[in-house]
Amino acid sequence: MTLKPKSIRPFIGSKDYNLSREFYKDLGFEEFVISHNMSAFKTGEFAFYLQDYYAKDWIDNTMVFLEVDNVQHHLQKLKNSGITEKYDHVRCSEIVYNDWGNEFFLHDPSGILWHFGEFNTKVK
Repeated sequence: MTLKPKSIRPFIGSKDYNLSREFYKDLGFEEFVISHNMSAFKTGEFAFYLQDYYAKDWIDNTMVFLEVDNVQHHLQKLKNSGITEKYDHVRCSEIVYNDWGNEFFLHDPSGILWHFGEFNTKVK
């Protein structure tokens, strides 16, 4: 079987749906409202679904890896935006240097862990 996908869009939950919606818009995603309890958020070719649904075990174990071209640039833009000060429980790490590449971590208002990463070599 050969897959020919057009996109992949994970579903993530939220503790406070409207707060998370504002957070992701402030982060630079464009919102597309699907229903009263779900929206799609998109930037470039990347998209995900945000739901008005919270299950602690699910949220505490959700991680999303967002590959970027320049980790340092994205971290600096994030710091300059003031987003970590605007939202309670939002935390951002410094850059972690790994053998495979570099990354920093961002927890959203619900606790979902985002990895912003840059690979040393193209992942095939």
